[in-house]
Amino acid sequence: MTARESADQQSPGVEQLLADVPPGETPDVSGAFPRLEETRLRELAAWGERRPTTRGDVLVAEGEVEDTFYVVLSGRVAVVEALGTPDQRVARLHGPGRFLGELGVLTRQPAFLSDVVVDPGEVLAVPADRLRAVAARDHAFGDLVLQAYLVRRWLMLGEGIGFRIIGSRYSATTRQLREFAVRNRLPHRFRDLETDPTAEQLLRSLGLGPGDTPIVLYRDRLLRNPSTADLAPMFGLCDIGDGREICDLVVVGAGPAGLAAAVYGASEGLDTALLDGVALGGQAARTSCIENYLGFPSGIAGGELAERAVLQAEKFGARRSVPSEVVGLEERDGNHVLRFADGGELATRTVIIASGVRVRRLPVPGLRQFEDTCVYYAATPIEAQQCVGDPVVVVGGGNSAGQAAVFLAGHAAEVHLVVREHELDENMSRYLADRIVQDPCIEVHLHTMVEGLEGEAGRLEAVVVTDTVTGEQQRLRARDLMVFIGGEPSTSWLPDSVALDSGGYVLTGPDARRPAQRGRSGGPDPLLLETSLPGVFAAGDVRSGSVKRVASAAGEGAMAVRMVHEHLAKAW
Repeated sequence: MTARESADQQSPGVEQLLADVPPGETPDVSGAFPRLEETRLRELAAWGERRPTTRGDVLVAEGEVEDTFYVVLSGRVAVVEALGTPDQRVARLHGPGRFLGELGVLTRQPAFLSDVVVDPGEVLAVPADRLRAVAARDHAFGDLVLQAYLVRRWLMLGEGIGFRIIGSRYSATTRQLREFAVRNRLPHRFRDLETDPTAEQLLRSLGLGPGDTPIVLYRDRLLRNPSTADLAPMFGLCDIGDGREICDLVVVGAGPAGLAAAVYGASEGLDTALLDGVALGGQAARTSCIENYLGFPSGIAGGELAERAVLQAEKFGARRSVPSEVVGLEERDGNHVLRFADGGELATRTVIIASGVRVRRLPVPGLRQFEDTCVYYAATPIEAQQCVGDPVVVVGGGNSAGQAAVFLAGHAAEVHLVVREHELDENMSRYLADRIVQDPCIEVHLHTMVEGLEGEAGRLEAVVVTDTVTGEQQRLRARDLMVFIGGEPSTSWLPDSVALDSGGYVLTGPDARRPAQRGRSGGPDPLLLETSLPGVFAAGDVRSGSVKRVASAAGEGAMAVRMVHEHLAKAW
């Protein structure tokens, strides 16, 4: 049943839901629900059509692609979560002048909520493709809509609104689904069997038990123990077709370098595909706030930065696929062929390696026992929710660890920052070190190393640390452990024809010259960001000698595209 058909066939319980709707509308929050002026409405009217509405009409249904931009002209519309289920509830209320929808209007993703008419009236319906055309020409209007949709997504993520994941916080599979949802900024509600008494009641109403979890509920679909690959198509994260066509450029890795490469590649006319094995945003998306990125004086969340970049890439026609784990690269018929873990392939004329680094794990005994339940390698809202009221230990002396400690201090009962360096600002920005020292909720342990973990049944109780100067050992109470001790290059999927340095990072430019393998002894050196394999480039943290900063990674992604053009010009 489509949203347009739903006026004639309403979901069960809708009338009761509407009967309980209070008067008024949801107040605006940080520009999330602006009201359009009359002059703007008249301009938009030329691009759409006016439609009468009746009580109970479903304008947008959860799970359907948001292909229409609706503006309420008269009457009221409710934004409903889990419409037609026992969990249904009104999340927002909008009156005249407000526009409906969420980021899916711009990204072509399916809706996470339903829009239901409460009081009859009239709406202006503008096709989403026309909206994007108007926004591209009228930057002030485009910025207004984009900002509203970004804040709406931020509010939904923070409030836990969207599809539902039901399982135990101590389940490794449940955690994997939650991390996939959070890192891809998919709005969802987590129902924890350990702390939410209604979670088991909901399971019983579905004829299921705890042993059937984790489950995902989305619209009229129930998925038992799904994989992240099962979720991706549901939420519009796969867009590379059947892989039969040959791309101009494939970017492997969707951190700042990869996202920048996708934006510049697509905007300059290259048929561009962006791949990542986990989520868009890379290591940057694991950071709660990036404060030293040019142009954002008050800082920006890594996830929001990634989301903005994805919108830019899609605006110019780049395609994306998540999760798509690349396990091999080979040359075939003059092209480069990427092989995926699921057996699929994708051919391309050029490749930009932007696969970044894999998180480094603590070399302590017993880590595996707790890693699936109590050990984290990011500091995002999902980790903050897990840590509310708990004692937390953060390990690391860089900016990522410092930002995590500051962020978690607002949620955890206490935060212990374990740093092996002798000075806090040895590898951490001075501004961040000062903030940590001044925060009464954070206790810093300098020249200290983790020696062991204590707990039972996968539930952490304490972290044992040793002062490397005095030899004194200390037991820090902890329910959660956050690890930020750097990473290792994600290059295991590359063939031997791509030269690496002693640390496993990709060599580029003159350093990568390998005449015997390149088959052009005495020929020109590779371009500045080109690897030892012609037509394959590297950018960002995975590249040997790179500066580990968001700005430099984005710059390298843009530079690599310029060199892709040079390579293609020579090849053609």
